[in-house]
Amino acid sequence: MTYVDLAAIEATPLAPDPFDYMVVPDCISAAGLEAANRDYPDIDKPGNKDLESLQYGPGFQDLIDELNSPALRQVISTKFDVDLEDAWTTITVRKFCEPSDGNIHTDHWSKVITVLVYFNTDWDNTAGQLRLLRSPDDIEDYAAEVAPRGGTLLAFRRTDISWHGHKRFVGERRMLQLNFVKTGRTARYTQQFARFSTRIMKRVVSLVQ
Repeated sequence: MTYVDLAAIEATPLAPDPFDYMVVPDCISAAGLEAANRDYPDIDKPGNKDLESLQYGPGFQDLIDELNSPALRQVISTKFDVDLEDAWTTITVRKFCEPSDGNIHTDHWSKVITVLVYFNTDWDNTAGQLRLLRSPDDIEDYAAEVAPRGGTLLAFRRTDISWHGHKRFVGERRMLQLNFVKTGRTARYTQQFARFSTRIMKRVVSLVQ
């Protein structure tokens, strides 16, 4: 079974406003989405979890294999006109949102391309929809809003102005994040430290609320 529709990614043009991005609905096949959700990692707390720390079934593993494939790497590389041959990748998985999620931010400087895949089969909530923003301080000043519906793939180029965030949502919101990261130890270690610092800060915020 094929999970990721590479032809759909190839056929979807990049949008340049406010930064390079693309949204591909139904990029994950219906059967693939069902299998991935059936074998989704058993996560019981909010936050992005490192793939290596999770347990999951073969249906989810098959999707991971396709996302890590040279074929997808090449399609993304061609689409964004960027050399990803030597980039290393990170994958994190989320199941729940908490009140501290969704703050406006750009991704860490070490990242080149961010790919998000959503797994929520029924989504009719206006909150929790990712907004691609034109500024760092106005959640209403957005160029696009992406509902985290199952099968949707969103990819964007990380820049100093690739602001994004979403309105507060608390509850189940399944998502996978694949990042293509710059080569070099400095990029790798500072990104890992930034992720660790973010987790600590959110834990402190949750304790004082």
